[in-house]
Amino acid sequence: MRKIGLLFVSVVVMLALTTAAYAEKTLRISLQLPLKHHLGQNLLDFKQEVEKASNGSLKIEIYPSAQLYKDKEVPQAVASGAIEMGVASLTRFAGTIPAVDIFYVPFMFDSPEKVQKATAAGSNIRKALDDAILGTGTRVLWWQAYGSSIILSKKNVIKTPADMKGKKVRVFGKTLGDTVTTVGGAPTMMSGSKQFLAYQRGTVDAGMTGITAVKSRKLYEVMDYMTLTYDADIEFIVIINEKVWQGLTDQERAVISKAGLRVEKELRDKMGTIEQECLDFVQDKIEVVDLNDAERAEWRAATKPVVERFEQRAGELGKQIVAEAQQL
Repeated sequence: MRKIGLLFVSVVVMLALTTAAYAEKTLRISLQLPLKHHLGQNLLDFKQEVEKASNGSLKIEIYPSAQLYKDKEVPQAVASGAIEMGVASLTRFAGTIPAVDIFYVPFMFDSPEKVQKATAAGSNIRKALDDAILGTGTRVLWWQAYGSSIILSKKNVIKTPADMKGKKVRVFGKTLGDTVTTVGGAPTMMSGSKQFLAYQRGTVDAGMTGITAVKSRKLYEVMDYMTLTYDADIEFIVIINEKVWQGLTDQERAVISKAGLRVEKELRDKMGTIEQECLDFVQDKIEVVDLNDAERAEWRAATKPVVERFEQRAGELGKQIVAEAQQL
């Protein structure tokens, strides 16, 4: 009788463990940056809230530093279901949705207030882009603020558009490439992880990147000047495979959505502080060059043709969101 009782208890325990294992759903996230970067910290906040709020039914696994996929591979990996979730720069969708490059049109969003309005959940610009991305089989859960674009250079400082003439310049999007071409430079498309070696070896003369990357990727070790052009806004997005999303319960989707919107707002609100901390950190490691009003006006005038090129490439959707942006 005692043996039967022990057997019964063992069966119950095994069933409970099996049920728990079956109920738990694991969502893997691919990230190209290290966890210490503010995008990585943003994901860790999301992970903690989701796992706590779902009482363990959802488990989040983060794979940083491009362990699984490079930035350019993330959209296809998520769309195909090879991985459930991923973080990618918005411009990685430009091949199928050219309009996503609106944030790289020079000086289109020339103040933090305009960026806030354009990227806010429910804004006409964001809704149009999120809907278009959904057509690729991936759903945008939230946007991650990366920061403002600046220009790095070696040996020669870049202050005016004329200083770009004949320079080989690292870019990370086609519209940024148009900007470089318009002012007489030669754009070279390159992922963020390859910047350090490219600058070190002199593969390119200059590079467009985000302020925070100068610190996180130690680019100050291989470049001499950092020009605060603030010509573009860099956005990343966190996406999930649409079939995976539809396979979640209503409660699980609610938990994920709530956590995503919370961590998005927190990051957006402190972006200015993060950038200032990065500037303070590199101040004595690289020569930081700000532009006066006249120099910034010169950049605006010289890069105006990029808007027309963007609209031609991005079609009706591009024209629609340019009109929305100009009303901000």
